[in-house]
Amino acid sequence: MPAPTEKPGFVLWLTGLSGSGKTTLADNIAQILTNMGKKVERLDGDILRGVFPNTGFTRQARDEHIQRVGFMASRLEHHGVIVIASFISPYRQARRFARGLCRRFIEVYVKSSLEECKRRDVKGLYQKAQAGQLQRFTGLDDPYEEPEHPEIIVDTEHQPLNVCIDQIMTYIKPYL
Repeated sequence: MPAPTEKPGFVLWLTGLSGSGKTTLADNIAQILTNMGKKVERLDGDILRGVFPNTGFTRQARDEHIQRVGFMASRLEHHGVIVIASFISPYRQARRFARGLCRRFIEVYVKSSLEECKRRDVKGLYQKAQAGQLQRFTGLDDPYEEPEHPEIIVDTEHQPLNVCIDQIMTYIKPYL
């Protein structure tokens, strides 16, 4: 348990299409919180897939991956850590499962149109998927289920980064 004067941890879960800005937002928020002296842990889809390379892209494999991450986030939260998780996490059911494991779970929908994400395509993934080199790519041949009731929606297509960061920081201020 956290010390009596220490605020409990929480999980800030960023979900959205590839290229929507999840990692950029998560990195910026983590830096701000770290500069404030907070205990922060970043969990990122690309990084964890590198550690767990046999994680597949079927619906079942994606759900299992998000369940593992949700469990990991809940354990860190239990120990007073602020967890910033950035995962496409395309299915509502898997996000609900992760939420159910955590005591203080804040879902952030990082909203951007598929067209804008394709335009950004910083990793070249949309091009590879459209060329048939990647199968089950979220947003193209695999669905992304938008959150029904996220605590925060940031529109990275129409709002500058600093506005999105401010929106998230304003929401989480009571949790700090």
